[in-house]
Amino acid sequence: MTANSAARQSRRERPAKPALTRDGIIATAVDLMRAEGLERVTMRRLAQELDTGPASLYVYVRNTAELHAAVLDELLAGVDLSPVTAEGDWRERLVRVLMSYTDLLFAYPGLARSAVAARPFGTYFLNLTEGVLALLHEGGVAPDRAAWLVDVLLQFGTATAAEHAWRGPDEDGHNEEDWEALAAGLMGASERTHPRIAALGPRLLSGSPQERLVWGFHVLINGVAHTPVPDVPTPL
Repeated sequence: MTANSAARQSRRERPAKPALTRDGIIATAVDLMRAEGLERVTMRRLAQELDTGPASLYVYVRNTAELHAAVLDELLAGVDLSPVTAEGDWRERLVRVLMSYTDLLFAYPGLARSAVAARPFGTYFLNLTEGVLALLHEGGVAPDRAAWLVDVLLQFGTATAAEHAWRGPDEDGHNEEDWEALAAGLMGASERTHPRIAALGPRLLSGSPQERLVWGFHVLINGVAHTPVPDVPTPL
């Protein structure tokens, strides 16, 4: 048997590759992100993992932004929506849902940065949105205000996680140095030139990041009662 015939035989005996599907592509992308980080989840790298060409993937996913949005949606299955049907104050339950969403993004820094621009639109995103709207409805928030507030709440959580992600790992102590420089600048402000900063002093830096995040959610939720939505046409 010649070498060429042996090669042909080995290819014939090779097991057939599973057919490409959108669900399979997204599942592989999620596994790849967990193993190598979102930055490595490109169409070319994903095609390599699936033993196919990048062009084959575009039949199922239009571009990398849509791919990242689909990965985010898949991970949103991990958001705890149990507070939606629990008992207790609706505001506190809503904040618990929003904190679960934000905590998930904190766990995946690259995804948090991507989520600022890559908007998911799949089943789990719809479940999250429905849960937030259900709690706002329970709290008596007018439908037009709830329709806008759900976007603001998710943007706030996303932006907070993304800000944390952009700081990157603190392996060399750079984050601590940056924080100390900020604290020194605020604490050293002159009463003559910046009297309000000088008067507040340590209060400007008080509270943990989690305490500030929870407070921010409450500010947004409580503020909707006093902030009507402008009269704008509804898109068709």
